[in-house]
Amino acid sequence: MSTAPPEQPRPCPDVSVVVIVHNDAGRLPRAVRSVLGQSLRNLEVIVVDDCSTDGTPAAARALAQADPRVRLLRLPVNSGGCGTPRNAGIDAARAGYLMFLDSDDELPYHACKSLLLTAEETGADFVTGEVTRYAEETGTEGLWYPELFADVRLVEGIRAAPEYFLDTLSTNKLYRADFLVRHGLRFPEGLHYEDGLFTAQAFTLARTFAVVPWPVYTWRLAAGPDAPSISSSRHSLRNATDRVTVARLADAFLEETGNADLRPAKDAKFLRHDLRLYLGDLPFRDEQWIAGFAAAVAPCLDGIGAAAHAAIPREQQICQHLLRTGRFAEAAECARTLDRPRIAPRHVVRDGDGRTYWGSALPGDEATAAALDITDWHLDEQPFATVPLRHEAERLGLRGPVLRIALRTYDPGRLLDGPVPISAKLRLTTTAGPLAVPFRYAPADGDGAVRTAEFDVDLRRVPLGLKGFRGWRHPVVVLGRLGLTRTDPVLAPVGTAPLQAALSRHTVRVGCEQRGAGRLQVAWERTGALARAEAAAPRLGPVPRRIRRLARRVTGTRAKQLAHHELCRLPVDDGLAVFEALEGRGYADSPRYLHEELRRRGLPLRIVWSYTGSRASYPPGVELVRRGSWEYLRAVARARYWVDSHGFPRPFPKRPGTRYLQTWHGQAFKHMGFDVPELRLAGPARQQQHRAMVARWDALICPGEEFERTFVRANEYTGRLLHTGLPRNDALVRWNDPAQRDRAAATLERLQIPDGRRVLLYAPTFRDGARDSGASLRVDLAELVRAVGEEWTVVVRPHYYERYTVPRELGHAVRDGREFTDLNDLLLASDALLTDYSSVMFDYANLGRPILLYADDYEQYRTAVRGTYYDLREIAPGPMFSRTGELVAALRDLGAVQEEWAGAYARFQARFNPLETGRASKDVVDQFFCEGRAPC
Repeated sequence: MSTAPPEQPRPCPDVSVVVIVHNDAGRLPRAVRSVLGQSLRNLEVIVVDDCSTDGTPAAARALAQADPRVRLLRLPVNSGGCGTPRNAGIDAARAGYLMFLDSDDELPYHACKSLLLTAEETGADFVTGEVTRYAEETGTEGLWYPELFADVRLVEGIRAAPEYFLDTLSTNKLYRADFLVRHGLRFPEGLHYEDGLFTAQAFTLARTFAVVPWPVYTWRLAAGPDAPSISSSRHSLRNATDRVTVARLADAFLEETGNADLRPAKDAKFLRHDLRLYLGDLPFRDEQWIAGFAAAVAPCLDGIGAAAHAAIPREQQICQHLLRTGRFAEAAECARTLDRPRIAPRHVVRDGDGRTYWGSALPGDEATAAALDITDWHLDEQPFATVPLRHEAERLGLRGPVLRIALRTYDPGRLLDGPVPISAKLRLTTTAGPLAVPFRYAPADGDGAVRTAEFDVDLRRVPLGLKGFRGWRHPVVVLGRLGLTRTDPVLAPVGTAPLQAALSRHTVRVGCEQRGAGRLQVAWERTGALARAEAAAPRLGPVPRRIRRLARRVTGTRAKQLAHHELCRLPVDDGLAVFEALEGRGYADSPRYLHEELRRRGLPLRIVWSYTGSRASYPPGVELVRRGSWEYLRAVARARYWVDSHGFPRPFPKRPGTRYLQTWHGQAFKHMGFDVPELRLAGPARQQQHRAMVARWDALICPGEEFERTFVRANEYTGRLLHTGLPRNDALVRWNDPAQRDRAAATLERLQIPDGRRVLLYAPTFRDGARDSGASLRVDLAELVRAVGEEWTVVVRPHYYERYTVPRELGHAVRDGREFTDLNDLLLASDALLTDYSSVMFDYANLGRPILLYADDYEQYRTAVRGTYYDLREIAPGPMFSRTGELVAALRDLGAVQEEWAGAYARFQARFNPLETGRASKDVVDQFFCEGRAPC
């Protein structure tokens, strides 16, 4: 008689991933497979079913049968939240590390392994990483608080970085099991937003926590209402009150554990994140809901210190005051302006002392006056581009296909007044093109702060294309004066049913967007044959997917590579040149000035420019092709010349008959090419790709020996060097010519710089790992404006990888310079440059004007992953600052600063700009384009 061998115990996993699920049979397998497919194989998945009543139990059993790493738990009754199933998962976990995953989300491939390696290397109590938010409806992605995840770091407790209270998710973290056990960390049960308390406790109790900058969690935002998430159910009053309850439990925890000093940081998080979400929803809630929410949140607000309240935007402070004082309709009106500095209040009132207040009546007591005072917004001093306006569609009517709009524009800064008339039009744009409807405002009544207009929009005139259009768009009001334009949203009436009309092949609905500021929204649905064709696609099963794959093959990169190869068999067009700058972002950089020199000489060249996005910066008469299009493909395949400042797309090799001039975009301060660890340590295939890109260059503009020592060497370029200055710097060297003076004057007029003000151009570079986060704008602009705003106007020009919005209270003294595609416009118009590590400092030295360096993160920047070629302290042409106060002192005595730094400035100019004579464009054309041409 034989006996079966005893079952061998399973090895202890490295990581336990707790997946909680309730009635989500369709998405659970996707979530679990994202764990089972991890690059870390030694893990377990604990599926905790919160007493589902659909097919979830069967789906979970199938997953467990298919892979022994899956374990199942089923709660006997539904808990109504996420805390109870997560706690059950904690109790069941066998590994030394834990993660949590919701059944509608996923883990990226290396999430577990990368977090585990970081935890073992650092010894941190937990590791937190970036979250990708994926919107299923649109297919778009965004990052969760990217400024928190800019770099790898080990934080010695939350007091060293209290901003991490904003990282409220429990699911983007890997926890040491013994850390959770040691502190008895559990999720609160019977509450939504249990993450908020759990993570606040974890951050407070952790001796150290580590941060990684790569995505470790994919948060999928569901496309339909069939399976709404808790975070998308803010319309429920319980949802709101639970979040407030969690905040108060966190307050109590901090008090009871002797960590009350952390309350200000936690309070700032509550105001900035939790409360802000619900305030933004007020326009879409009825008065009963708002009253209930106000009653719940008032005790929480009463316990928050003045410093935390003062740190949030002024319009949010006003909204909170209106909410707490029972002015619910006004609070909802104010909520539409949150984080939207160009949307004005409906009414403001001014007293005899020059103070300005939110609302239509002067405040009756000192507390209300302090709460509603908006004098610091300087509404009467704002320029055309940023003065707040508020366009509301007061009434909407739809008669057949004609939309009647009664527009009411609130203009507290009196932008619409004045001797120079303003042009106005409503613009509605689809993928097929725009419709513009001009209109006129009625004569102003009273003080002119409110203007009205009434006009018709014939929806039949909106371009919809041959295949029709399905989707929604938001009309905007475009105002123009003296060549300047501004575009603003139109707010729609809230709480009214959408209007509907039948058009040819479409149904159109007009109403209010149910989120954000509540913009006017026009939505189209196909009807008739178009709708039948659209509806038939899902019934074809796998056919649509094959069709989509085929379409990608026909129109994708691989197809274009093959087409490019075939097009290269055609003869080279000796008269064709393809130009692009900033990867197609506009008419700028050295290619612009070479183009102008070629036009001046009248050489027989047909110059085609590539573009991405807006075409506004290109002058009339310039031939354009969209970068990456089939027209672009044909142009680059047949052109005799390629000219650009960055790099033509890698998939398209250069044919032997084409000559490629690489102008590059400036001197190198930070490491480039193979000096960057990411490339130096990459595999052979990636390195060969880079070498192939560089090998396409037939000539490279070289502005001096330093450029050879850094950029040329780092990219292993061995081709021809054109020893000239940079063509883009010709305008700077010749700044005193009448044409350049006129250009500077036009820029000042466009920026609306007040007479007598000097211009400080603030142009920082981006930070690796923190693109589009705002991290590069490090100067305290509010402090700077308070100190020197009467003498200086600051023009902020961030790198195009960065984002920035001028705050309301700074619009009178700060301008957004991003609309100027060619940076030379701003360089010529400025009186001084403020930068950090940007190569713009090398260009600006050609003007001979002061250069100031704000380098508060210099040690971190120079020792970060990329590194720098120079010690900025040794080469600096001007003073380096780490505090805004130091910068203020320098601006107040700029003459003395210039005198002190004159020697260093001269050495800097001689070292980095030895060939800048103002003739670079001519010299490059002579050396590159005129070979074999006579005359030229």
